[in-house]
Amino acid sequence: MTRKDGRGNDQLRPVKITLGYQDYPEGSALIEVGNTRVLCAVTVEDRVPPFLKGQGTGWVTAEYSMLPRATHTRTPRNPERQAGRSQEIQRLIGRSLRAAIDLDALGERSFTVDCDVLQADGGTRTASITGAYIALYIAIANLKKKGVYKALPVKCAVAATSVGVVDRIRLLDLCYEEDSRAGVDFNVVMTDKGEFVEVQGTAEGKPFTRETIDQLLALAEKGIKELFEEQKKALAAYK
Repeated sequence: MTRKDGRGNDQLRPVKITLGYQDYPEGSALIEVGNTRVLCAVTVEDRVPPFLKGQGTGWVTAEYSMLPRATHTRTPRNPERQAGRSQEIQRLIGRSLRAAIDLDALGERSFTVDCDVLQADGGTRTASITGAYIALYIAIANLKKKGVYKALPVKCAVAATSVGVVDRIRLLDLCYEEDSRAGVDFNVVMTDKGEFVEVQGTAEGKPFTRETIDQLLALAEKGIKELFEEQKKALAAYK
């Protein structure tokens, strides 16, 4: 199979991470994965949700949205009622980030990561997770520089990618055109310790085998290891 952008079947799209894309958030990053672009920005508040109040622990959560012209046709703004898809994605982002952070060491602080899709070409949720970790790390590192933390309350890195089966071929990091034709579609989130945070897998038509699962997870792990290297390069200044 010849991919639209000329990539190999096991090759990520080009990844670019720009730190400090916004001036006002406590941490921010723009992540570009091929033509998908997501702006991630962190807000830190000295309070926690009511269910955590008085427990001395912190909280990390996320919000996700797409700009109206992030896609080929305009998506109407609907601030009063979020689409179910956006809610599901932001919960996934939040779960993924909490797996990487020592919440007990945060103190009673909340970190909210806004992930806004500027342009969508497949893999917006996985790009959001990979970029959100960068922005969150920066926010926490900045607090450490101010003396709020003696040590970084970060347990591991977290990143994500998509894999799928298109025309019976297993592919890494699907763009929109590939994703729309995939017979099997997976989103995989991992830590840099080799652990899985979440695996979302769906057959769009014919059911898939255990062998397919194993092969797709191995392909995703290869891509995610490469994403960890991109994160390390981007965060070198904050080590």
